[in-house]
Amino acid sequence: MNMLLGFVLTLGILIVVHEYGHYQVARWCGVKVLRFSVGFGQVIWRRQRGATEFTISAIPLGGYVRMLDHREGPVPPEQAHQAFDRQSLTRRAAIVAAGPLVNLALAVLLYAAAHWVGTDEPMAILATPPARTLAAEAGLAAGDWVQATAGPDGEWQEIASINELQWQATQAVLRGEDLQLQVSDADGGHRRLVALRLSALAGEEVDAAAMQHVGIGAAFRTPTISRPAAGGPADKAGLRADDQVLAIDGRPVPDAQALIERIRAHAGGAQPPMHFVVERRGERLEFDVTPRQVTEGDKTLGRIDAQVGGAPRMVTVRLGPVDGLVRGAQRTWEMASLSLKMLGRMLVGQASLRNLSGPLTIADYAGQSLQLGLSYYLGFLAMVSVSLGVLNLLPLPMLDGGHLMYYLFEGVTGRPVSDLWHKWLQRSGAFVLLLMMTIALSNDVARLLGLQ
Repeated sequence: MNMLLGFVLTLGILIVVHEYGHYQVARWCGVKVLRFSVGFGQVIWRRQRGATEFTISAIPLGGYVRMLDHREGPVPPEQAHQAFDRQSLTRRAAIVAAGPLVNLALAVLLYAAAHWVGTDEPMAILATPPARTLAAEAGLAAGDWVQATAGPDGEWQEIASINELQWQATQAVLRGEDLQLQVSDADGGHRRLVALRLSALAGEEVDAAAMQHVGIGAAFRTPTISRPAAGGPADKAGLRADDQVLAIDGRPVPDAQALIERIRAHAGGAQPPMHFVVERRGERLEFDVTPRQVTEGDKTLGRIDAQVGGAPRMVTVRLGPVDGLVRGAQRTWEMASLSLKMLGRMLVGQASLRNLSGPLTIADYAGQSLQLGLSYYLGFLAMVSVSLGVLNLLPLPMLDGGHLMYYLFEGVTGRPVSDLWHKWLQRSGAFVLLLMMTIALSNDVARLLGLQ
């Protein structure tokens, strides 16, 4: 239910805002708007207000604003000055560009609102970096607190949470730049500088595998046992909720991530039990635990049937009115740049087409963000609004960016695109969009089936 509600709410808001941009600028330019439609196909609701018919149609995957235009039908001579095609080149371009630009402006406000509302996020205190990752090679360890980052320009930026740190790392990978970190222990002492050599990933596809290679994943959590399942390996061995694991087989356990990895690695063959040393209400106890073996794909893993890890240390990330707007503009610019870079990489084969997402993924993420709270949903809505704005500005026929290319040609040559070229360009644009939608939908299905 949350998925459906989130999907309808997300598309409804973004479509209305996008089309309202076209509608309002058209009215400012003196163009008569005949219909403002949310959705395509069969009209299921309509209302006439002045010269404009407002409708909701059956297929909610877009919308349109229909204006008076000689190319669309007969125009009374006394209304010719209100026709879209009789407007100056500047006015036509402004009307077409208004939709995606309003989406980008909305994203700034949504990101700002998310920062005004505030979110509780894990602090940037690191879990154990996996072996052979860039974080491990840089000497980062469990409990390291990253307080600021800087790129090659040397300008330091404070880091409020693990989410912000992951975002900065992603941006640095895309730019092919190293990232400098100001690091302390979990209490803020023993400060040092660490260089994260992200330039080693330059030119690689920026996907989940690349970010795993970076090694900055979950936030630090204590290696605590919670909710051992009745009859499972942990319960049978005598482990109880709130036991803190100090060592396994004589090796210290620094955090929950290390504990999980060691349990998962204890599988296959006739291995001896794992010898746990735990602290329970100030008392040190020892237990022998034999994980059961499970198969996931082509891997055999160990499980003890208990939740592992305490809650991470949290921080409330909230900004004031001006700082929130500034951060909203920054994040909108960063997301727009990221979208363009990823599209460019997919176009030249440097990134997989599996990165394209469609309506099913949007619906899934919309439902999840609604469950997490208002600020998370506002951030998700802003991200989709940026994507919609960037997509519509692409120079593809049938999109707003394609029409702007027509107007650029007209401005340079002094004549509009011929009807024959217009027809073939529209057909080619429709084919490209249909191909993109097909790939995105197939990616959605593969994700839902666990094939990606």
